[in-house]
Order: sequence, then C-alpha cells, then structure tokens
Amino acid sequence: MVSIARATRALARAALWIAGTGLVIMTVLIAAQVFWRYVLNDSIIWTEPASVMIMGWFIFLGAAVGIREGYHLSFDVLLYFLPDRVKLWLYTISDLAVTGFGAGMVWFGWQLAERTAGNTLPSLGISGAFDFAPIVGGGILVVLFSLERVTRRLAGLPTARFGDDPIET
Repeated sequence: MVSIARATRALARAALWIAGTGLVIMTVLIAAQVFWRYVLNDSIIWTEPASVMIMGWFIFLGAAVGIREGYHLSFDVLLYFLPDRVKLWLYTISDLAVTGFGAGMVWFGWQLAERTAGNTLPSLGISGAFDFAPIVGGGILVVLFSLERVTRRLAGLPTARFGDDPIET
C-alpha cells in the first residue's frame, strides 16, 4: 500500500505542477491579449479559447488532487459526535460517492468529446474534443484518488485530511 501511496503522491504532485504551470501560462496569454488589444490596437484571436482550455485543465487537476489530500467539500458537523468506527464508514461512503461522480465525469466527458470530435475550434484549428479532455482526465484522477482513499481505509491505514499525508514516503 505504501508503494501505491508513493505512486499516487507522485501523480498528484505532477498534476499540481501541470496545473500551476497552466495557471501561469493562462495569465501570460491573457496579459498578452490585453497588451495587444489596448496598446497595439490589434488582437491575438487564439488566446481566449486557449486560456479557457488551459483553465479547464488546472481546475480539474487541482480538484482531483484536492480529493486525494482531503480538501474536498464535506459537511462534517455530525462527525464530531459519532464514534470513530461510524466516522470511517461515513468517510468511505463519501469517497465512494465521489468515485461515482468521477466515473460520471469520465463517462459523460468522453461522450461529449466523441460528439464534438468532428468539429474544429476555429481560432485554434484543433478538434472540439479537446474542450472536454480536462473533464475526462480530471475524472480519471478523481476515481483513482478516491479509490486510493477507500483502499487505505480498508487496509487500516489513515487517509489524508486537510492536506496532511499520513503515509510518509
């Protein structure tokens, strides 16, 4: 289980680096667009759709890593009053629900990508399927990281909560 945790930690770290790099690239593209439009009185037509596509990637990658690290939204007031054994069951149910949501992202994101694959994004000249690739990629990571949490719990190991990683690698 520790080797799986190391692998998913490396995958999560790579996803965060990609997301962070995407955020920087998007910021540079938007700044360039503003400069070109308002200073040079011209426009770079591909920066906006490219920025939106990059934004999709860093949102969905960041959300998936947030699930792995225990930052996803939860309503846990009741958990303060329940015994630890019940808490573990509720955490597992929550992680399984998130897994189902991630599977839905993959399934329906793939369907959207298939339906738009024949379209070309005019300013970028690429398939419309690329617009939905972040949903599929993020969904795969959501499923993987949620299942890791369930597996850790079933193995009797703690799961991350609010960013702490209980298995040091």
